[in-house]
Amino acid sequence: MHTLIIIPGWRDSGPGHWQSLWAEQIPGAVRVQQDDWITPSRQAWITSITQTILSQPGPVVVAAHSLGCIATTHLPPQAAARIQGALLVAPADPERRGVLADFAPVPYQALPYRSILVASNNDPYCPVRTAGAYARAWGSEFVRLQNAGHINVEAGFGPWPLGMALLHSLMDAPVHTSPVSVSAEL
Repeated sequence: MHTLIIIPGWRDSGPGHWQSLWAEQIPGAVRVQQDDWITPSRQAWITSITQTILSQPGPVVVAAHSLGCIATTHLPPQAAARIQGALLVAPADPERRGVLADFAPVPYQALPYRSILVASNNDPYCPVRTAGAYARAWGSEFVRLQNAGHINVEAGFGPWPLGMALLHSLMDAPVHTSPVSVSAEL
C-alpha cells in the first residue's frame, strides 16, 4: 500500500486547488507542511519533506506542484528510496525568480523512481522547453498540456480528472522493493 504525500509549491496550495482537494478525498493522504511558504529555504523544505516521507510506515507516492517538484528532486537518498512514484506538476524554474534562487541549480540526473512530469506550454513560472529538459534529465514521462497556465486554481484547475488518472497510474503500480538498505538518519 502506498501513502500519498502531497508537496505544495511556493505560497502553498489554497482551497479549491487540486492538491487540497486530493488531500481531502484520498484516504491516508499526508500533506507536507512548511514553516515558511513565502520565502522558502531549500534546506528547511528538504528537511520537512524528508521527515514527512520517512515518518510513513511504507512506500510513498508523491504529488508535487511547482517548487514542490524541484524540492522533491533535491531529496537525500534515504527519502528518495521510499518514493515509488512521483507526479511532478508544473515545475518551477528557480533560476528565473529571485525568491526561489535557493533551490537552484536544479538537479539534472535521473530520479530513482518512476515519475510523470506534467507541464503547460504557457506556464508563467517555467517555459515548457525547460520543463521538457527536466523531464529528459529526470527520466520522467512528459505530459504537455496546451494553455493550462500553472495548472492551478487561477488557471481553472480544481478537481483535475486527468491529474487524478495520472496519480492512480502511479498509486496502482506494484510496490517496488529495493535490495539496498538505506539509513533513515537526517
